[in-house]
Amino acid sequence: MLTKVYDFILKNSLLSRGDTVVCGLSGGADSVALLLSLFALKEKLDINVEAIHVNHCLRGKESDRDEDFCRDLCKSLEIPFNAVSCDVNALSASEGISVEEAARKLRYRIFAESSVGKKLATAHNANDNLETVILNLSRGTGVKGLSGIPVIRGNIIRPLLTVTRREIEEHLASLSQSYVTDSTNLSDDYTRNKIRHKIVPLLAEINSSVNETSVNTISNIREENEFIERIVSQAENKCRKCNKLIGLGEYDPVIRKRCISRLLADNQLPYSFRRLEEADDILLNGGKINISGHFFLEAVNDIIELKIIEKPVKGVISADIVIGTDNIINNCNVKCEIIECDNLKKFEAVHKKSTFYVADYDKIRGRLIVRTRRFGDKIKLKGRDFTSSVKKLINEKIPAEERSDLLFLEDECGTVLAEKIGIADRIAPDDNTVRFLKISFIRS
Repeated sequence: MLTKVYDFILKNSLLSRGDTVVCGLSGGADSVALLLSLFALKEKLDINVEAIHVNHCLRGKESDRDEDFCRDLCKSLEIPFNAVSCDVNALSASEGISVEEAARKLRYRIFAESSVGKKLATAHNANDNLETVILNLSRGTGVKGLSGIPVIRGNIIRPLLTVTRREIEEHLASLSQSYVTDSTNLSDDYTRNKIRHKIVPLLAEINSSVNETSVNTISNIREENEFIERIVSQAENKCRKCNKLIGLGEYDPVIRKRCISRLLADNQLPYSFRRLEEADDILLNGGKINISGHFFLEAVNDIIELKIIEKPVKGVISADIVIGTDNIINNCNVKCEIIECDNLKKFEAVHKKSTFYVADYDKIRGRLIVRTRRFGDKIKLKGRDFTSSVKKLINEKIPAEERSDLLFLEDECGTVLAEKIGIADRIAPDDNTVRFLKISFIRS
């Protein structure tokens, strides 16, 4: 295994003579093998080795056990060691992200702070790489996603990417070296663990050496992606002028879309396969598309530019709802009908341009109005125990071109319905509902 790690470091120029490399040490088999490999090779590579342990404080005594193990291991090898604790649950709650994502975010933040002017080595191995490719494939990806975990990213290096977990465990066994096991890695609670414990074993039934063979496959894809990236960089250097791309139309669609994606990424703007297809279309044919908020891509004569275009502020338009009649607002017919419980099963499919919602009429408080969107709108949707920002829901669910026409219903206690999003939990029908309010939006 040491020979494989040494050759990989040299082939990819991961370390240079005199470098100090900080090893991210969790105490698990992978990171222990990484630390021992770097320590064994430090004279040959002429490097200095240190270690950093991040205590996520998620598993009580088990987390403290891991930190103590790492400290004792480094002490026995006389390797400089640092341990940092962090509050993962607090970050997860404050930013509304998963515990898994919060842990990753804090871990890499601490890694960055602890490796200034140094290299930071993480213990991602061939199994991790295959799992990452499967994860990217399931979420939707291109060649870049299929090329797996980057060998180098900034000052972060991954010396074990061609080493399988089996090789790691065999190497540690040959050294009689112990390690700790994170109990969360044995559950299927996290997406990656589901891939590790369910999908990869199924692939192994087809090819028992799937982790080993994936090394060459991913390596080939990575090389091809790097080749494409070099061409993209050449095209970008020629065509990019600040937030403009000039003369990009002469290149292949793959190069055009990657240049556009870089332009958007540089401005911290989201993009998807569909959005890049739309951007490429206007590059060739002219036009304008909304990317996010006030950001638009506008193209004319083989010049595509990212612009900020302020939308005109519209006042809120509202009208009282009259049950059983047509309520016309913003070129939309909003019709509200009371339906007795016995007739609920008689609902029939409505016209394809009409959408309807069902509420408990007797839960509505006072005057019911229909209106256009208002700044700061919030709604607690049916089945949820928290209130959501309407702006966030719209950005997640509604295409940009449909957002300006959305309508909302509110009673004296607040918003009860957001068109194309849903009804408020407090007016949702239940087993005690007697009178249902059918709300339809019909556009000509």
